[in-house]
Amino acid sequence: TALAFWLQPDVSPGNCWPLQGHQGQVVIRLPARVHLTAVTVQHISKDVSPSGTVISAPRDVAVFGVDADGEEETLLGTFVYDVAKEAIQTFPLKVRSKHGGEMPGSK
Repeated sequence: TALAFWLQPDVSPGNCWPLQGHQGQVVIRLPARVHLTAVTVQHISKDVSPSGTVISAPRDVAVFGVDADGEEETLLGTFVYDVAKEAIQTFPLKVRSKHGGEMPGSK
């Protein structure tokens, strides 16, 4: 079973969450506890970009999970979004059991 959601309903070219500078941070609070196994990032391709470039695409990404109190962070994975590849890229996250150890088959 896959859980998928859009951060905003309009995903047309040029309608995005712009961040100033060379790095940024996005925090997404979900209404319930979830078990994440992967994260998918989509960025506009150069072919349909209004500017003809994709210099705004994310590159180095780190994903953290936060406990219910919002105090303890756990690194779930790091990855590199490659603009030379497909516009939609999925990256596996470290999967942890309830006891804190990695589950079989995880990296």
